[in-house]
Amino acid sequence: MIHKTAVIDETAVIGKNVEIGPNVFIGKNVTIKDGTKILSGSFIEYAEIGENCKIGPMSVIGAEPQDLGYKNENTKVIIGDNCWIREFATVHRASGEGNATIVGNKCLLMAYSHVAHNCVLEDEVIMANAATIGGHVHVGFGSFLGGLSVFHQNIRIGEMAIVSGASAARMDILPYVKAEGIPAVPMGINAIGLRRRGIDKDSRDALHKAVRILTSEHFNTTQALEEIEKTVDKNDYVDNVINFVRSSKRGVTLRQKAAFYANMEKGEE
Repeated sequence: MIHKTAVIDETAVIGKNVEIGPNVFIGKNVTIKDGTKILSGSFIEYAEIGENCKIGPMSVIGAEPQDLGYKNENTKVIIGDNCWIREFATVHRASGEGNATIVGNKCLLMAYSHVAHNCVLEDEVIMANAATIGGHVHVGFGSFLGGLSVFHQNIRIGEMAIVSGASAARMDILPYVKAEGIPAVPMGINAIGLRRRGIDKDSRDALHKAVRILTSEHFNTTQALEEIEKTVDKNDYVDNVINFVRSSKRGVTLRQKAAFYANMEKGEE
């Protein structure tokens, strides 16, 4: 069903059983697959939207990136199947010819959340209200970003991590951890989330030990990785943590620096 007040560009490709509500604007180069619902006032252009998605009122998908280097090159947004994008959420298209901003399957972007240009969200990511990620951020499978949390461009958030609301990060966040603060630092493993995902106790225990070593003040990062390889039982999850740290380009926040608290007390940045 397409409401009579909807504006749809002639280039748009609309699948079967798609609902388009009042005052929706669908611009150039849009594909909407079967069973998706577009609610009132949404703005969509240069986007591919998968099956059985629900796009909330006044959301914006595929608008120009907030990137001063963008020169009207041909880019887009790709959104997977069974996603729910709530009211006033924004997902901007990529910069750089042929690039895409990508949201995986079964993602939930709550009200006022923002996904910037060239980001990649793997499947089953949840962004709570007003969570904001800068350009080129990669968010791993099953991660949860708390409300009002903010993430610097070009960082990675590891899979199945949970970041508390009102946190901020400008470096990578380890997979499988609970992180919070400014900057967001690991506060242990995401034990409840891992258990819900079916990760067995032995694997969780090994992850717990690995994260404790990485965040210990007794080791630098290189020493911590060596200690993990010597003393922690190996499994795929521990290997993922090791590889994540070693492949980091911006570095990984592992502990809060004492100088940060001292500066906060002085009112300094």
